Amino acid sequence: MRLQKAMAHAGVASRRASEELIIKGLVKVNGKVITELGTKIDPTTDKLEVRGKPVQVDTEKLYLAFNKPLGVISSMRDDEGRQDLSNFFSEYERVFNVGRLDADTSGLLLMTNDGELANQLTHPSFEVPKVYVARVQGTVQQATIAKLLSGIELEDGAISADRAKLIDSGNQMSLVEITIHSGKNRIVRRMLDEVGHPVKDLIRQQFGPIKLGTLRPGDARELGKLEVSALIEATSKKD
Repeated sequence: MRLQKAMAHAGVASRRASEELIIKGLVKVNGKVITELGTKIDPTTDKLEVRGKPVQVDTEKLYLAFNKPLGVISSMRDDEGRQDLSNFFSEYERVFNVGRLDADTSGLLLMTNDGELANQLTHPSFEVPKVYVARVQGTVQQATIAKLLSGIELEDGAISADRAKLIDSGNQMSLVEITIHSGKNRIVRRMLDEVGHPVKDLIRQQFGPIKLGTLRPGDARELGKLEVSALIEATSKKD
């Protein structure tokens, strides 16, 4: 497909405006500046950047934000017959979840059919942060926040939060926000257990640049082009 046509299909700009971007040297394909209007690309494999920002030109790729309700298993099929993601995505073909949330954790789960990006978003080497808000038992002190930041020792090794802050406390309960890029199983719960504040409720508010916002439990929405670009950029920084 001609580059300007692929750009127009991807919603970058009209074909004529895309041609102007190419001529001005503002378009890269696989890291190389392209100024020839006759250039052809393969939307399924080639990497496109416009004005320094990555653009997904494969229109078959789908990216969704989903607010996973409590009790739902993070799998498209659960062998034990529990409620899973297939109950919410029957209208989509071949989408799958990016990482997992425990059944007793709610909040933002990304869904896609882009296997390459999904692997990058969940691989620890890319250090894509996730933001959680936890309601925990007890009154959390600033010393506890400092401990989460400096690092604690769990049975599978040392771990520290990228960021942590106390949102509110009272009546022997506290709200804590934790940002972490580790994808270890139940890591936020285990960290808070270790510092003496068992989690009562846990919700993921953000995955990389994508925020949960006002999305209601059980609802999904397609990500906008700028959001997809931001997701790609979150992993391309580590290439």
